[in-house]
Amino acid sequence: MSDDETSNPPLAVGIDLGTTYSCVGLWRTELDGVEIIANDQGKKTTPSYVAFTEEGERLIGEAAKNQVALNPVNTVFDAKRLIGRKFSDSIVREDRKHWPFSVVAGEADRPMISVQFQGTKRLFRPEEISSMVLSKMKSVVETVAQRPVTKAVVTVPAYFNDAQRKATKDAGKIAGLDVLRIINEPTAAAIAYGLDRQNVEGTTNVLIFDLGGGTFDVSILSIAKGIFEVKATAGNTHLGGEDFDSNIVAHFVKEFKRKNRGKDLSKSDRSMRRLRTACERAKRQLSASTQAYVEVDALFEGIDFASTLSRAKFEELNLELFKSTIFPVKRVLRDSKIALRDVHEVVLVGGSTRIPKVQQLIREFFCGKALNKSINQDEAVAYGATVQAAILLGVKSAKTENVLLLDVAPLSVGVQTTGGVMTKIIRRNSTVPTTQTQIFSTNEDDQDGVDVLIYEGEREMCKDNNMIGRFSLEGIPPMLRGVPQIEVTFEINTNGILEVSAVETSTGVANNIVIKNDRDTLSDVEIKRMLEDAEKFREQDRKMRERAEARNSLNDYAYKMAHMVRDETLASKLTEDMQDDVADLVSDAIDWMDDNANADRTAYVERQSKLSRDLAKYVKIVFPNGIPSSYRPRDSGVGGSRSGPNPTSDGAGAAKWQRGAGRCIVEDVDD
Repeated sequence: MSDDETSNPPLAVGIDLGTTYSCVGLWRTELDGVEIIANDQGKKTTPSYVAFTEEGERLIGEAAKNQVALNPVNTVFDAKRLIGRKFSDSIVREDRKHWPFSVVAGEADRPMISVQFQGTKRLFRPEEISSMVLSKMKSVVETVAQRPVTKAVVTVPAYFNDAQRKATKDAGKIAGLDVLRIINEPTAAAIAYGLDRQNVEGTTNVLIFDLGGGTFDVSILSIAKGIFEVKATAGNTHLGGEDFDSNIVAHFVKEFKRKNRGKDLSKSDRSMRRLRTACERAKRQLSASTQAYVEVDALFEGIDFASTLSRAKFEELNLELFKSTIFPVKRVLRDSKIALRDVHEVVLVGGSTRIPKVQQLIREFFCGKALNKSINQDEAVAYGATVQAAILLGVKSAKTENVLLLDVAPLSVGVQTTGGVMTKIIRRNSTVPTTQTQIFSTNEDDQDGVDVLIYEGEREMCKDNNMIGRFSLEGIPPMLRGVPQIEVTFEINTNGILEVSAVETSTGVANNIVIKNDRDTLSDVEIKRMLEDAEKFREQDRKMRERAEARNSLNDYAYKMAHMVRDETLASKLTEDMQDDVADLVSDAIDWMDDNANADRTAYVERQSKLSRDLAKYVKIVFPNGIPSSYRPRDSGVGGSRSGPNPTSDGAGAAKWQRGAGRCIVEDVDD
């Protein structure tokens, strides 16, 4: 650790990078605990949305989601469903039907998100979009802490494969974060549940049921005296609230078509987006009531749409998906060898667990057992990730000093052997970090090299599993088949990321290679380019924000002055001609803004300065003792600095900023 870090240690931050919403936590030393940080809208969850507008702005979070109906083709969401996947995946093909934005094939079968930005077509990898969401969460903490965030723990679904974990870590790098560790979402939720239960006697077996907006995980953990040991995990990286929404949307598309002579609103991206927003709202209402209304004005071709959705109909539309959540529960019980009666707590995590039918199915499966809703379903994952960050950064706290996290590998990994057989080297649900080694040999005489093909999955044949990488080991001395000793080592680290090495040992000649899954992982050159792009975006965002603030400041000042001459008490100090002069000056300024909508910040500041100079004589008459705060120009600067009319360059009669007092005064007015 550097001297600077010793005196000013990094903030302990945990980020739940969600499919639909993200959340961030900060360890507060003064509170000896975690604080979930609210965004600039005062909300503790932020939509995982990124939008690129016609005005050249990049919006992230609430601002992006709020304008999605107006700009659907350039508003990106669900990037987590693409991260670490191939364009040819059947899941990607199916998802593309529901997205208004375009996903195209890139190099090496990588999915690329296509948008129009600043007048040109831009292609982004899912990692880049996710990095933008991470940057937003990073800035949320920095705004509160008034310090830069450099390190964080980021969560992923437990069933994310190696490529998806690596891609998530790459997204962190692009966002300027040193990702301390990638941890599984249900494991993070278990920490949130168990942190205050460390002194409970004996072992508590906890099943975490985590159903969110786009992914689903089930994990069983044993908690005993601060040791959180994951026994088994299962799930579906493509199941959640978005899928429930899609079924409702499909239902209402059919209803609209039936009621309106075959009109197909699915042809309009904007109409589909507006309907989806209404359906999502109805779904949330049905968690508390038995009926919800779906109303959208001028939904398609000017036709209004109004209908009702009962809870019973919602459950009918999604019953198969709801039932499918029970299969992973059965699997983790079987894999962990923990009997149903020995599960002490069933803890619900994720917004979709609020759905009554989901809760009913879980309760029935566990023979009427009460479900634990003691932790915040939206914030628990970020909470646990923040605790893990505090532990990794050595934060001193009695709450964390005894916490030890033992996670597991979600999928078996191994190599292809003769006949296309999948030989598993690290089996699913093995505790990580772990290192396993097996000895292999050649199957032909005088064979001078071998190809090592790496797969993940549970099927017996490699063709039925997912190949995640390959490499060649060359330079094996000529020997009879079966004689060379090729030692293949698989290592899964604390982030759940796999490294494979091989060495020929029989002659003492060692060759070693570490697998790099180049198909799905960004190269150093790509990451460098994306970091540079991210920096450009930050600079563009800063300029756009400064420009908007300068325009708002001019607009605010102009209308305040307009109000001044309409106020009978104030205007009585001016002659009618003077009132007309002020009205004309204000009107000219407003017209200028309308004609110069794309002007830069400097132009707006100069125009406000000019208006202030032009009005100075009249303002002095109305306010001889100085302008009250309600009539002062707004701060058009950034970060709290004043950058209104310049006190040194405006000349005589200028409205001058008095930095110490923070108010606008008028002096040296010429008659």
